[in-house]
Amino acid sequence: MSFPKYDRYKDSGVEWLGEVPEHWKITQLKHIVAIPITDGPHETPEFLDEGVSFVSAEAISSGMIDFSKIRGFISEEVNKRYSQKYSPKLHDIYLIKSGATTGTTAIVESRTDFNIWSPLAAIRCSEIVNPYFVLNFMRSKNFQEAVILNWSFGTQQNIGMRVIENLAHTLPPLPEQRSIATFLDRETTKIDELIAEQRQLIDLLKEKRQAVISHAVTKGLNPDAPMKDSAIEWLGEVPEHWERVQLGKVCQKVADGPHFSPSYVENGIPFLSARNVKVDGWSLEDVKYISEDDYQEFSRRVLPEKGDVLYTKGGTTGIARVVDIEELFQVWVHIAVLKIIQEIANPHYVANSLNSVGCFEQSQLLTQGATNNDLGLTRMIKIWLCLPPLHEQEEIVAFLDRETAKFDELIAEAQHAIALLRERRTALISAAVTGKIDVRSLV
Repeated sequence: MSFPKYDRYKDSGVEWLGEVPEHWKITQLKHIVAIPITDGPHETPEFLDEGVSFVSAEAISSGMIDFSKIRGFISEEVNKRYSQKYSPKLHDIYLIKSGATTGTTAIVESRTDFNIWSPLAAIRCSEIVNPYFVLNFMRSKNFQEAVILNWSFGTQQNIGMRVIENLAHTLPPLPEQRSIATFLDRETTKIDELIAEQRQLIDLLKEKRQAVISHAVTKGLNPDAPMKDSAIEWLGEVPEHWERVQLGKVCQKVADGPHFSPSYVENGIPFLSARNVKVDGWSLEDVKYISEDDYQEFSRRVLPEKGDVLYTKGGTTGIARVVDIEELFQVWVHIAVLKIIQEIANPHYVANSLNSVGCFEQSQLLTQGATNNDLGLTRMIKIWLCLPPLHEQEEIVAFLDRETAKFDELIAEAQHAIALLRERRTALISAAVTGKIDVRSLV
């Protein structure tokens, strides 16, 4: 769909904004706020099991505050003290100003009693601007590029308060701001619904993928094979000639990485944690690195090698993947390295079994810890799985490689569709709040 443009434009005088409609003004954030831009307390409070919600960067995403991801709760007394500096109000806008998600924004849309921590900058709009127009402007590609241009780096990326307040901002007439905000609310809602449909499709495909794996590693590929009772409730009947064994019986060694956080380096040897291991691949975008000396030291405890099975045991537990990485790497405490006895078990078959519904549910039952989930090594090796003859394991692995590849292709297509929809949403927001399109007649 093409949109109309304004009749006349002018140079905004801001490189990252380009031209804007002739009747629009250009100002700075500090000139459209009701109170000076501020942030939360620069101290770590005592967290409680209940009380006043304490919001930090992890709860800020997609323009909203996710109260299911708050840092914790603080007491009424602490909240009262923090509120002397800043107390949240309806339609306040938050900008993450430090950490990996610097630049992400959200707006207050409920009257829930809460407070914020120091990684968030609080922006309260004055009467000359519509808060949702400001929110959309701050979500635009132009503004996000300005944030990136003004990053400073210490231990992590961040943007200073003085820098934030001096960032440029478009200022159309107030009725026009409302029209743009209304238009974007309607159009981005449509896009978000399409994204939600693609996510539902991905979830369905992942469920079907896991179901195919689960059936293959518990029932086999021959529908006419004689069956027997496995004597394990979740397994039910299994092929008559299959064994049932506990995980420890197919491993010659089970070990995890160091039980402490090492000193990370900028360029070194990859140091994997649970978040880097996925059923359908590796997620190494945020992998950390350790020095050669630490690698040598940690390798005295366990040396991950090609053909080993990595099994997540901390944080996200119960995910298995066979090592097919050629380069050297090491693992943290949240990953177990399973050295499989390959004379009796195929590592890929073991990994598929561990990713099946039954084994995954066992792993969750064996995981302990209220805040820091842990699937201990001594509990992990008690997980039950089915063990067909080796040649049959290899047939099942070949079958699952073919079938899961089909699901992975469909999932990749849906993920690509989501990426395109997100690009479309960002482009639409950016065009509207910088005046590249005229949406007044479309509201």
